[in-house]
Amino acid sequence: MRLILRIAAVVAILYASWLMVLLSLPYISFDPYVDFLFTKQLVYKIHHWRWSFYIHVFVSTAVLVAGLFQFSRYLLQRFPKVHRAAGYVYAVTVIALSGPSGLVMGYYANGGVWAKVSFMILAVLWIGFTIAAMYAIYRKEWKKHADMMTRSYALTLSAVTLRFYAYMIDVLDISVSPRAAYIWIAWLSWTLNLILAEYLIRRRVFTSWRAERISA
Repeated sequence: MRLILRIAAVVAILYASWLMVLLSLPYISFDPYVDFLFTKQLVYKIHHWRWSFYIHVFVSTAVLVAGLFQFSRYLLQRFPKVHRAAGYVYAVTVIALSGPSGLVMGYYANGGVWAKVSFMILAVLWIGFTIAAMYAIYRKEWKKHADMMTRSYALTLSAVTLRFYAYMIDVLDISVSPRAAYIWIAWLSWTLNLILAEYLIRRRVFTSWRAERISA
């Protein structure tokens, strides 16, 4: 049963990554009047926001896939160099590109101050957990590294859960104002992920075999 759940999770994340690719394709034209950008006309002219948006959109899939590799038992045991390479790609991308660009986008987010606060906290925690994971591996603190990577990737998946919750509100036709819905989604997209991450950490779902293999 546990194996089935793991396979289902991997398939779901890979499918979500493919959807992220499809969502990012319209922005390759750099047309300011495409999809989400229709709602950002007041800030599109701001250079650092515009650069942050395109960076965030175009590297999102790489972060999702590279992070997923970190939780492959088979990859860690059979191809540890690939595991490490993917880990460095993930960490550098989050710390230098995705995290900072997310922080800028959070500052200019739709939905008012509460949505802005949520996305900015998300970006800071995302960068912080990833730095902590890299520092732990530098100090050979294997368990802490595994725990911090679990938290970091939980926040990475907020890009997926945010869109999932938005889709469910539309499908279920929940009676709520667009502004209120966006604020709720902004917070739930990452807080519920972190709660699940803490549950997995306490159950030592990833920690034991990751720590055992890395320290070998």
